[in-house]
Amino acid sequence: MTMAICQKLRPGNTFSGKQGFDYFEGIARETVGSQAICMHLLTIPPGGRARAHKHTTHETAIYVLSGSAIMYWGEKLENCMETNAGDLIHIPADVPHLPINNSDQPVSAVIARTDPHEQESVVLLPDLEQFVA
Repeated sequence: MTMAICQKLRPGNTFSGKQGFDYFEGIARETVGSQAICMHLLTIPPGGRARAHKHTTHETAIYVLSGSAIMYWGEKLENCMETNAGDLIHIPADVPHLPINNSDQPVSAVIARTDPHEQESVVLLPDLEQFVA
């Protein structure tokens, strides 16, 4: 029987996500061979905005480390949630969402998802872009 190996890495490299942000490479199947989770660090620059998207069949948990942003969510992005440093956010699987940093400070967050791949479950929803000014 092969013993599983614990691994450590430091975020250094970044990758461009389909959502429109650059993520610090983190825990994922592609980096450490994880089977059921990925976790990344994200910094949203002032004025940064994602593309409307959802994560098919995968939940997302976010811990806001610093800054504040807003997140539109719902079938037509009809709901708006303000997020601030110290907040924990849960996004159920298949829920459309779009975060925006309207502030003049960067927003940093830890993002974990039940998808072990970095981008496999991301589905862009360009038809929803019209609902957010």
